[in-house]
Amino acid sequence: MKSKSLVLAGMAGAALLSAATTSRPPVTFSKDVAPILQKNCQTCHRPGEAAPMALLTYAQARPWAKAIRQAVLKRSMPPWHADPHYGKFRNDRSLSQDEIDKVVAWVDSGAPEGDPKDLPAPAQFEEGWRIGKPDVEIAMAQPFHVQATGVMDYEHFVVPTHFTEDRWVQVAEIRPGNRAIVHHVIAFVQPPGSNPSHEPVEYLAGYAPGAVPLELEPGRAKLVSAGSNIVFELHYTPNGTAGTDQTKIGLIFAKEPPKERVYTVVLNAYHFAIPPGDPDYKVETDLVFGADVKILSLMPHMHFRGKDYDISLISPEGRSEKLLSVPHFSFAWQTMYYPTDDITAPKGSKIHCSGHFDNSVNNIYNPNPAETVRWGEQTFHEMFGEITDVAVPVGTDVRKIVAWQEAKPANWTKKAEPEP
Repeated sequence: MKSKSLVLAGMAGAALLSAATTSRPPVTFSKDVAPILQKNCQTCHRPGEAAPMALLTYAQARPWAKAIRQAVLKRSMPPWHADPHYGKFRNDRSLSQDEIDKVVAWVDSGAPEGDPKDLPAPAQFEEGWRIGKPDVEIAMAQPFHVQATGVMDYEHFVVPTHFTEDRWVQVAEIRPGNRAIVHHVIAFVQPPGSNPSHEPVEYLAGYAPGAVPLELEPGRAKLVSAGSNIVFELHYTPNGTAGTDQTKIGLIFAKEPPKERVYTVVLNAYHFAIPPGDPDYKVETDLVFGADVKILSLMPHMHFRGKDYDISLISPEGRSEKLLSVPHFSFAWQTMYYPTDDITAPKGSKIHCSGHFDNSVNNIYNPNPAETVRWGEQTFHEMFGEITDVAVPVGTDVRKIVAWQEAKPANWTKKAEPEP
């Protein structure tokens, strides 16, 4: 039997704990949750952007409180798929455990608004643009009609820039005219006098679900030569209702001549055949740099059967460092990952990409697990690619940046599968 002193001590301890708990300030939207939404969510969760609802105010967020709680606990929102054990990225929009705990505590306590005086100053967004007001807007010449049903090949629209002098682009954003039917857009620079059927055009900027605008730091820019055209490559996905689209790109020019030119390297593996029902088909591909470069970004690309993706850098001496690991690839979020610090890649360094596809019935996004899947442009085909921005001194011959690339997976043989 407990002594009277022990009972009294226990009661006193409980009272102190209760007092400490009740003395903690409640978690409120105004003071605790609004800053999290502003930093991590509102670029998409606002009118005119990709998210299905706005989260700018308490009135907008309150009806979604339980859904927000579930999404942050599952870490499905904000969308971020990089394994934190490999690389640090300046555009990491994932929530810390403390931020998750605050959101959960807010919902569990009834999602109180709190004092509006505690709200942070509203984030300022340029209407229609995430980058602010562009120096120039370049749009498709006229609206394009998209059919209600069926499969559409990629469309290409050539638009003159009318630039009379070379321009250095530091910031660029693509704005689809109709997000409901635009799956993705790539804007290429077509230099004057080039033959796009024989000469590669230069990747300027891209749009896909989850993508962010191109924003380079001062001293770096992409070149758009005088007299160049912008080529819009558009992938339209009919959704049952016919519509029109008139996509555009906004450009902000560098204020001073840059010291480094940014050039986009695109690496694709074309030679693969994923067997029916295969849950773990591996593809690998390599690219060797022919010049000293600084790696500024990494972007894996796969379609619905994409399962995981790793990118490593192998030094000329053979040392390997994993730059990025995406253990659960999501086709819905085509993320460009920007390392916190530039990654130096001397001439002779190799980018090595490896990943797996799930062509089984267990993949709920699989269009058809009964077919052999090869490279193709449509989403029911597959791709295995990687997009990387690199910086080189202005004046570098960009044709020498890529010395060699191997686009065959280790298990591919010409006898087994003809080239596309």
